[in-house]
Amino acid sequence: PINLQKESPMNAIIGNGKMSRPEYNIIADRDVMIPVRDGVNISADVLRPDSKGKFPALIALMPFNKEIQSARVWPGASRSRRINGTPDAAIEAGAYEFFVRRGYVEIIASERGTGKSGGAYSLTGPQDIEDVYDIIEWAAAQPWCNGNVGMLGSGDTAIHHGMVAVLQPPHLKAIAPIGTYWDIYREFWWPGGILFSGFLRWLVSLINYDIHTEECSLKKELGEAGYRKAIARALADKDLCADPDIVEALQNPDKPSNTAFLDILLRPLYSQYWRERTVTEFDKIKVPSFIDVAAPCPGSFYHWPKINAPKRLTLGPPAWVDRPVYQYAWELLRWFDYWLKGIDNGVMEEPRVRIFVQGSNEWKMGNDWPFPETRWLPFNLHYNNHMLCEIEPWPDAPSYSYADSPEERGFLKYSTAPLVENTEVVGPLALNLYASCRGTDMNFFVSLYDADPEGKETCMTRGWLKASHRELDKKQATPWHPVHTH
Repeated sequence: PINLQKESPMNAIIGNGKMSRPEYNIIADRDVMIPVRDGVNISADVLRPDSKGKFPALIALMPFNKEIQSARVWPGASRSRRINGTPDAAIEAGAYEFFVRRGYVEIIASERGTGKSGGAYSLTGPQDIEDVYDIIEWAAAQPWCNGNVGMLGSGDTAIHHGMVAVLQPPHLKAIAPIGTYWDIYREFWWPGGILFSGFLRWLVSLINYDIHTEECSLKKELGEAGYRKAIARALADKDLCADPDIVEALQNPDKPSNTAFLDILLRPLYSQYWRERTVTEFDKIKVPSFIDVAAPCPGSFYHWPKINAPKRLTLGPPAWVDRPVYQYAWELLRWFDYWLKGIDNGVMEEPRVRIFVQGSNEWKMGNDWPFPETRWLPFNLHYNNHMLCEIEPWPDAPSYSYADSPEERGFLKYSTAPLVENTEVVGPLALNLYASCRGTDMNFFVSLYDADPEGKETCMTRGWLKASHRELDKKQATPWHPVHTH
């Protein structure tokens, strides 16, 4: 008979069967105060094996409630329930028991200005990245650590990974950002120069963030008078003030969590603030990187080719990862076993890229992205019959127009002929559009649909761009990935 405390049948199934076993009980040291370079103390829960041995450490830093990260939670769809009053989407530190019982120390820490940590909260600023660096080096020096440290987490808890890796902490040996973004302006809060407003108010609020002290970097930058002028301009913006949540934040700028909200809202253009929160020096990422892509954050696709280190790229089925992110546990265990424990489990002998293809519902695998066998096809928008086809438009082809206003939301729709062969749409898409308007600006939303023989349409992907932000960043843009200067 199998002793389930020591063995698991999964060991005989996954890879070559070499992986850490669940053989330890857990010691939980709560609210350990970790000093960082500016004298602030960061509060962390240190969850470690009940053993005198030395183990690798996994770091997770977040602005969310720290206590619910180690709650025993049955896997469930993100945002489907609340744990102690907090939406379960805030559980981003991973399935801690899974790793700790298998010989890892997990350090779950509250960002400065949140939970019981000192200092003031600021949206993923340079100070947060230095804090993670210091926590990594602190962990490596502890008597229970073997000197190897990794980073674990999803969403907001994974934002730090790339920026910390660029700093190259001596004891950071692997990262695993799940469903995150590398360019906080272009890929999340202001994609295409259009505010991600609904999710902004939901996420950056005391419903999710455990903020006790905030720092308003915009007020420090503009001064009190300049800050109030910026708020007054925003209150005069009819588009912004169509959202009552935005109006409430503008009218109460000093209310807890409104400071962080307005730091994002009042910075509609790409600036030094956003540049400090963006990974730009990918050549400095030297640690092995397990990268997962999850909606609505496709940026990892674009940046993965820039990383010159051992790496993996995964895009799973069309659903946000569950909480506590259990479905990635086995893959991450193999990744960390290999890089933090030196277990030769064959993980690096497998294809580096794994993409789940909707429709066929099968996995497509390869070693590079975009897949080398990608066939690039140009399609054109045609006035005649609203066709989408390979033929280039005739020089004298007319344009097409539609009316768009709060009273009348117009649109244009173009369709290909029925596809006569099995076709995989796996890879990036770019639309080059020529347009004019009677107004002063436009917001374009472009969607790609798959229409079945019965006419049922399924949205495959969507992009957006504010027309006034259309200038390309020629140093970064590629034919299949337009990058705008904003």
